[in-house]
Amino acid sequence: MTDLDTQSTDPDLARLARTVREGVGRLNWRMRAECDAGSPGPTVLAVLSRLIRAGTHTPKELADAERIQPQSLTRVLASLTERGLVTRGPDPADGRRSLIDITPAGRAVLREYTASRERWLAGALDETLSPTERQLLGLAAELLVRVADA
Repeated sequence: MTDLDTQSTDPDLARLARTVREGVGRLNWRMRAECDAGSPGPTVLAVLSRLIRAGTHTPKELADAERIQPQSLTRVLASLTERGLVTRGPDPADGRRSLIDITPAGRAVLREYTASRERWLAGALDETLSPTERQLLGLAAELLVRVADA
């Protein structure tokens, strides 16, 4: 448990921040644990997700955006290229650089992974929460997205 500096943070806000962090972290861990053992690793998922959300990137842009060491990213990109999940082509603006893009197969892998997590989560919500609690969670989820985007 982390103690925040209560001199600069309202104690109620500090408790709320801790509870949200713990809940989101535990839920994320559980969702990963519930997926198939053959699921892509977190770095692969981060790269594929970034390419879907933000489009074509250079390897440096991907490394910077995902805070991955370039050497680690090189290995990940080689594996993704070999599996046909991304393509690597020359940058028309600068032939010394390459551009990475996701393939339809890469989109399918990410879609299936996401669907499997959402299936597990929907079942857990159905088993655990009342209809009123599910409505409240929906509102809280919208608020979390707003905080994440701030």
